[in-house]
Amino acid sequence: MAWSAPTRISSDAEVRSLAASSLVKLFDSLYEGAVVIDQEGRITWINDKYKALIGWNGSEQIEGRLIEEVLPNSRLRNVMETGQADLLDVLTLGRRQMVVSRIPLHGEAGNIIGALGVILFDRLQALKPIVSKFQQMQSDLAGVRKQLAEGRHAKYRFSQFVGASRLALETKEQARRAAEREGAVLLLGETGTGKELLAHAIHAASRRAEGPLVSLNAAAIPEALLEAELFGVEPGAYTGAGQKKRMGKFQLADGGTLFLDEVGDMPLSLQPKLLRVLQEGELESLGGNQLRAVNVRVIAATSRDLKAMIEAGSFRADLYYRLNVLPIRLPPLRERREDIPVLCETLLELIAEQGGEASCTLSADGLARLAGYEWSGNVRELRNVLEQAVAQSANRRLTSADFPMLPEVVTAPGVSQVSSNQAMAPVRPLREAVAAAERVEILRALEATGWVKMATAKVLGISRAKLYEKLGALGISSENQDTSGDV
Repeated sequence: MAWSAPTRISSDAEVRSLAASSLVKLFDSLYEGAVVIDQEGRITWINDKYKALIGWNGSEQIEGRLIEEVLPNSRLRNVMETGQADLLDVLTLGRRQMVVSRIPLHGEAGNIIGALGVILFDRLQALKPIVSKFQQMQSDLAGVRKQLAEGRHAKYRFSQFVGASRLALETKEQARRAAEREGAVLLLGETGTGKELLAHAIHAASRRAEGPLVSLNAAAIPEALLEAELFGVEPGAYTGAGQKKRMGKFQLADGGTLFLDEVGDMPLSLQPKLLRVLQEGELESLGGNQLRAVNVRVIAATSRDLKAMIEAGSFRADLYYRLNVLPIRLPPLRERREDIPVLCETLLELIAEQGGEASCTLSADGLARLAGYEWSGNVRELRNVLEQAVAQSANRRLTSADFPMLPEVVTAPGVSQVSSNQAMAPVRPLREAVAAAERVEILRALEATGWVKMATAKVLGISRAKLYEKLGALGISSENQDTSGDV
C-alpha cells in the first residue's frame, strides 16, 4: 500500500474559530458575567448571566449596541483605548456591587481590536471578611508609617534651648541663620551643652522641616558596622547580611537632614566615603557597584578638638573643611552661669511633669551651691543632679543639703559664711542669688592668684575682658591688687 500524507483536519482560521468558541464557553461557565466589545466600543458578545444581571427582557438586541448604552458605568472603552488592563475593580449595577476585571484584546499584528470584561464575583458582601482584613492591614501599615515619620521629625525647637545670657542668645542667633541656609553645620561643644537639641531645632526651622530627620552617633556603633549603617547594604554583601537590601541612614534621610553626632569618632577609613557624599551628593551601598544620588543636609557634632586631630593625622583636613561650612560653638555652662537659675526652673518643671508630681523649687543657698559648681557635664549633668535631689529629698524646696554629690562652696578669706539666720531670710530673685555666688567664686580666684587678672581669668575659664566686665558689674575692687599680670 502506497504511503500518503495525513489529511489536514482544518485550516488555521478554523482552529482559531474553535479556540475562540472554547474560550467563550469557558468564560460563560467560569464567570458570573462576560462581555466583549470591538474597536468602536460596540458589544460583540455578552453571555446570558450578564444579561440577567442587567435585567435584559429577551426581546431587544444587545449585540451591536454601544457598551455605554447597556452599561453606563463601564470602563471597557477606556481599557481598550489605553491598552492598560484593569484587573480588579468594583462595578456598581443598581444596588449591587461586583468585582470585575477588564483586559484589552490584541489582534495578530499586536494592535488592539477590542476589550473583554468579566464579573469575577457578584456578591461583594460575601467578601467582607477578606476586605475587612485588608483594610485592617492597611490601617496598621499607615500607623507604622506615621510612627516612623514622627520618629524622624524634629523633637526640639529653639525655644527649648534655654538661656537669656549673651552667649546663649548669640548661639541661638547663629543657629537660626544656619537654618536659613543649606550648607553643612558643625556643632562644637562639650558633652551636655545641647548639640542634639540645637540640631533638631535647626532642621525644624529649615526648608527641609517636612523631610526626615535621621540621627546616627558615630561613637555608639562598632567600626565594622558603621559603613553599613551609613550607606546601606546590598543582599549578600557579607556573611549574615541577609538576602534583602537594607537602606542606610543617608538613604533614609534623603530629602531631609542627617544628624551625625560625634563625627570626631568617625574611623579614618570611612572618612573618604563620607566626604564623597558631601561633595558629590551620591553614595555606593556596601557590596554594591552602582552610585545612587541622595539629597541630604548634614549637621555634624563633636566634643573633640578636630584641628588637633588633623595635626595628629586621625581626621582628614578636607572632610573638616567640608563639614565646617557653618560652625557653631555651644558654650559650656561655666561660661554662662547667669542661665543656671532659669535652667534649674525649666528642668525642675520637666522632671515634675515626667514624674507626675508638683515641681520642686530651690532655696537661695541651694541655688548658690549649684551656681558655684564647675559642671563638666554641663546641662546634662545639671539635670542629673536635680533628678537625684528630687528623688532623694522629702522636701519640695531643695536646699544646699539636698546636693551632697556636689562639693561645698568655700568662701574666700574675708568673705563671711552664710549663717543659719541668713538661710532663713526672705528668698532673693534667682539672678541676685547667682550674682552673689559668682562674687564668691571670683573673690576666691582673686585671692588664690594674688589678684593677677590674667591668672584669675584662666582659673575661672573666662576671658580677661569678661573678668573685667564681671568685676565692674559686681563692684569688686582692691587697692593692693597686683597689675603686673595684666599686660
